[in-house]
Amino acid sequence: MALPALAVSPASGQLTGRGMDGFYRDGRRVLSRCELRVAGDEPLVVQGRLTGAGRARFIGTIRRAGERGPDPEIRVERLRSADGTEQITFHSSATRPVQLAVEIRLGTDLAELGAIAVGLPGPELRAIVHGAGLRWSGTGVHAVASATPSPEDVLASAGLLRWALDLPPGGHRSIELRTSLEYEPGRPGGTLDDNRRAADARIPAPRTGPIVRRARSDRSPVPWTSARLECDDRRADALMASSLDDLHGLVMRDPAAATDRYVAGGFPWRCGLAPVEALWTARMLLPLGTKLAAGTLRVLARSQQAAPGADFGRIPGALRDAGPHSPPSCTGIEATLLFPAVLAEACRWGLPPREAEQLLPAAERCLTWLRRITDPSGAGRSGYVPDPVPGGPYRCETQAHAHRAALLGADLLDASRPSDAAALRDWAADLRTRFRTDFWLEDPAGGRPAALLTADGRPVPHFGSSTAHVLDTGLLGGGTAAPGLLDAAQTDQLAGLLSGPAMDSGWGLRGLSTKECGYNPFGHRTGAVRVHETAVAVAGLAAAGHEQPAGTLIKGVLDAAESFGYRLPEMYAGEQRTAGGAPVPHPAACRPAAVAAGGAVHILVTLAGLRPDVPAGTVSVRPLGTAPLGAMQLTGLCVAEQPFGVRISRLGMGMVETAAEGLQLGS
Repeated sequence: MALPALAVSPASGQLTGRGMDGFYRDGRRVLSRCELRVAGDEPLVVQGRLTGAGRARFIGTIRRAGERGPDPEIRVERLRSADGTEQITFHSSATRPVQLAVEIRLGTDLAELGAIAVGLPGPELRAIVHGAGLRWSGTGVHAVASATPSPEDVLASAGLLRWALDLPPGGHRSIELRTSLEYEPGRPGGTLDDNRRAADARIPAPRTGPIVRRARSDRSPVPWTSARLECDDRRADALMASSLDDLHGLVMRDPAAATDRYVAGGFPWRCGLAPVEALWTARMLLPLGTKLAAGTLRVLARSQQAAPGADFGRIPGALRDAGPHSPPSCTGIEATLLFPAVLAEACRWGLPPREAEQLLPAAERCLTWLRRITDPSGAGRSGYVPDPVPGGPYRCETQAHAHRAALLGADLLDASRPSDAAALRDWAADLRTRFRTDFWLEDPAGGRPAALLTADGRPVPHFGSSTAHVLDTGLLGGGTAAPGLLDAAQTDQLAGLLSGPAMDSGWGLRGLSTKECGYNPFGHRTGAVRVHETAVAVAGLAAAGHEQPAGTLIKGVLDAAESFGYRLPEMYAGEQRTAGGAPVPHPAACRPAAVAAGGAVHILVTLAGLRPDVPAGTVSVRPLGTAPLGAMQLTGLCVAEQPFGVRISRLGMGMVETAAEGLQLGS
């Protein structure tokens, strides 16, 4: 991926016109068919693999009439980039000259990505000869494919380009294809976000999943540092590198301010701005610098409801399916509650004060919305945050987001509005008291938090991974974690439930316990493993002192990552792990997905236990004493806008190797 450009194909490299195959730009398919044949036959593809998040290499062999023995004399290499270029090179090992009859069949429907993603592509268009290639025309837009060297024969009616290539003994010849998208004057420059209309449709993709690439030519500097991990378990190194490469492919610029960058949600459903995914990814990448968080926050601040009214302070967001046990939740509410928390933690990691001050008014508006929606005289008569507004229900994880927003938001307001900061802390303390009674369901096994309260206050007992958000309290001054919604005994009980076999699939945390009615290993909210929520659970368990279950989840996700070639999908089936088994892909998962790649980075950095407080000039290092992946060294991190490196021994002892001048090691 090189948004707004990307390419999708099966491992054979052939674009067949079926499914989502194609080169895309600005949310439109520029080329849907690109089939190579030599002497009338397709090459036998022996390897297709990504050489980077934006480049792929396909190797094939060609058998010709009269060849003897098992060894092919001709091989073909296809180097493809997401920007719409492909170089096809034929290599000969023959001892005599060889002539190859090469043809490439091209075609397109110029359909929009959103329509293709839900299985509604358009008819293939008729081509015309155009220069050294072909041209297709749609409403207000044209696709052009050209080749070097120029083809010797062009059949527009069949979309064929033909060559007769002469290969000298031991020599090679290449063909370069280039595709482009042209708009008629006055037409808009792209429709990348149109696919967001289909984001919740979740139509199955091919079983093996698409290969998605990112082009080197479109790669812009990323808003984070070049972090590197060296670990006893080298798979962790590969996961870190691959995840950061995938995130690079999802970086987008805001048209309103080109210097502000954020990460798109993922392919194919969220190739544009998805506020919740963008904020979670920015938060999880804070150890690699604050630039992504700052850019993401500025982008979302521009979309915030700033006009007086019921929605004042809210960040817009679509409804999201929450499974069969509750109505859809609102991503806008989660984004509104995440905003002040991400800003507060970015300040702890070293966001420059000037940038923080510019974002503070937007955070204050988010907190104003929170206070108003939970005011006893308003929509939140229970004192909890309804999701969606106004009728609820009152979700467990939404209260966790609200509690964290209040405590971390109070830190932001201490200097400018101390009375409001005190009021937020009082509200959070009251929420903790009520939550520990209203949301806790006692049972013979020790109890558990309810998934939600209905509008009339009735608890719904279904237990799933969303409860892990209760453990994610956020980072306060002095490198301390904010207090949790649960007391110590309840926290220990929740940790035991999350680490039990009903929740831990062996590959990560299930979305719903296997003991619950409606469990479905492929249910994207009712049983599938979601990497993001597993990462939240890992960090929360580690912060609460439950290192053993945190380490077990880390190892499970790492094992799953190896099976997926270190490109973790957004989710995968929650079937129980068996000896010699492998995690089963979910047919409608985004891959690459921002929260999965960001979650992988978050999991690996959690091993180091970094807790900075740059305004106070300190950083604490509290690694997992169990050292589940052995010794490790993290370099290229960023604290206080300066390089930061840390080494963790096999005994779980941490040592800072690189840090900003004047930064002190905290307790």
